[in-house]
Amino acid sequence: MKNFEELGVSKNFVKGLNELGIITPTEIQNKVIPILINSNTDLVGQAQTGTGKTAAYGLPLLHKVNPGLQKVQGLILCPTRELGQQIAKQLFKFTKYSAKIFTEAVYGGAPIERQINALRRPTHIVVATPGRLIDLVKRGDVDLSNVKTIILDEADEMLSMGFKSELDEILGFIKSAENKWLFSATMPHGIKQIVNEHLSANATRIEVSSKNVVNKNIEHQYLVCEERDKLHALVQFLKSEGTNRGVIFCRTKATAKKLALQLVAKNIAAGAIHGDLMQKERDKVMRAFKNESLRLLVATDLAARGLDIEALSFVVHYQLPDKDEYYTHRSGRTARAGKNGISLCLVSTPEMKQLNFYEKSLGISFQQINLNY
Repeated sequence: MKNFEELGVSKNFVKGLNELGIITPTEIQNKVIPILINSNTDLVGQAQTGTGKTAAYGLPLLHKVNPGLQKVQGLILCPTRELGQQIAKQLFKFTKYSAKIFTEAVYGGAPIERQINALRRPTHIVVATPGRLIDLVKRGDVDLSNVKTIILDEADEMLSMGFKSELDEILGFIKSAENKWLFSATMPHGIKQIVNEHLSANATRIEVSSKNVVNKNIEHQYLVCEERDKLHALVQFLKSEGTNRGVIFCRTKATAKKLALQLVAKNIAAGAIHGDLMQKERDKVMRAFKNESLRLLVATDLAARGLDIEALSFVVHYQLPDKDEYYTHRSGRTARAGKNGISLCLVSTPEMKQLNFYEKSLGISFQQINLNY
């Protein structure tokens, strides 16, 4: 197993990584960092959320930026505001001991004027959601003419959110980029189209098997109960967890809204985040959760993209996810930074076969629990 210095990462960045507790490269980092640092190339990486993609593309990107040139040289596109903010924060932490490389995150749902003012400061890397970036380009408030590296992170998510035409448009703006790196958990037809149209025919292709991505410190549990008993079972589980904090995942916005209200009615401090919330309301819920005045967050999969929350003891799958890779993403909200955590599925008898599928495809094993109710 190589360390980051052996992969070609500069000592100053390695110092920043060590401080974050990032010591041993993950599989995707091992495979892509040497390729991306040592050459200009197009790359397609297939890897789930939770595999360490941000460092896999972020470190080579930082190597390619000239801190002395006060122009936007790198562009990262991602599906949501939260993920954009998280990426920008990570890059900032990586550069703690290096020459200053400035990253700005821009996204919809926030005042554009504030973002325009921020972009007037020296900016080397822009992290953006596709719609907001196009608005800024059309207004002449961001100049992409010096961009040498463009990264599409969670490309399949951007596609499922309806950003295909925006991605085509943005990739059309910067045909001369020397590096186009696309990362996606799945490769649907629309992603293959983008790859064929905008990336080099001999782009490097890297795939990381999902078996290696599930955190070993997570205990995967399940409780069999019928739909009508789920709320009661959940409340019993929450009682057994004392004051521990966690996230409860729902498949639909309607269920997330309803469940949060039901928990509040039972004097359990919960808040919901889902796609129907205004950004201001969403920020308010997240603030309350981060400062621990809320014990629980009830979330849909898309709303939880890019959430970076410390010290969560558990996640509960109130409804199983639509997509298999979401199970890994949901579970990865707990057991962070070397701690242990629980991932509990509330399932009906017919849903058991889905758990068997997760066991095979993700290389994990589930343990049945019974609560006294």
